[in-house]
Amino acid sequence: MTKKTLKNLAIGTVTLSLVAVPMLALAAGPDLGLNYATAIGLGTQDVRTTVSNVIKAFMGLLGIVAVVIILLGGFKWMTAGGSEEKVGEAKKLIISGIIGLVIIMMSYAIAQFVVNAIVNGTSG
Repeated sequence: MTKKTLKNLAIGTVTLSLVAVPMLALAAGPDLGLNYATAIGLGTQDVRTTVSNVIKAFMGLLGIVAVVIILLGGFKWMTAGGSEEKVGEAKKLIISGIIGLVIIMMSYAIAQFVVNAIVNGTSG
């Protein structure tokens, strides 16, 4: 055998082993560390579901902020004492809060649609 043939044979062997070893590791079963995660107290919930729950919590927090802005605008309006300037500021706050709430609700609907499409598209 020539030197070039031995070199090609070595490269082919290394390449084959790099491809075959991960397959052999997965042949034991698609555990993916869930037994270890369960042993240390972590949940076994699907990652897609976890991401969906994080999005829901974040959107809920943003919704609360928008409602607080609307309430602050209402409080400013009630305590304006007839001042047109303060009433104008209060109206701007209320309108901004309502626009923010609508945007949050639309983004929540879009996020839920995308997450559901991913879950339905990737589950067997």
